[in-house]
Amino acid sequence: MVMSPSQTRTAPTTAIAVDYRQPTVEDGARLWEIASDSKVLDVNSSYSYVLWCHDFPTTSIVAEVDGRPVGFVTGYRRQTDPSTLMVWQVAVDDDVRGHGIAGTMLHRLFDRNQRSGVVAMHTTISPDNVASQRLFESVAQRRGLRFERRDLFGAGQFPDSHEPEDLYILEPDLIEP
Repeated sequence: MVMSPSQTRTAPTTAIAVDYRQPTVEDGARLWEIASDSKVLDVNSSYSYVLWCHDFPTTSIVAEVDGRPVGFVTGYRRQTDPSTLMVWQVAVDDDVRGHGIAGTMLHRLFDRNQRSGVVAMHTTISPDNVASQRLFESVAQRRGLRFERRDLFGAGQFPDSHEPEDLYILEPDLIEP
């Protein structure tokens, strides 16, 4: 599941200085806060964010302003296909949205993982999250990747009132020999 749909915003009038880096265990609590503050992400336990920062720092990224994390992307390489980066969550603090942070995090994370063989990015997005669909479509277009949606998990597969999750695929077109 990825970032929350944002309200209509005007373009920011001032640029902000954003640093991007791998997460550390110390970031786990703040990532949990960012997810919780979003009011729309599936918030996992605080332990899961700390563990994620410990176990998956190379496939995740943190954006910070003035030394404080303001956004993150968590991801992992698929065990069955290590050339695919699966993006789990994307979140950006409400007060810094509109500065291109989410897109920049995805591009930088993809660039970093390409060096170790990643060629595709997958994510799941609920059908009503148009903002996230547009974010990933924009990333695919800018990188020259095919962008495709497939059914993945229906609402009936969840034990609660969770919406369906569609799989979004960003990958190069297959070249026929």
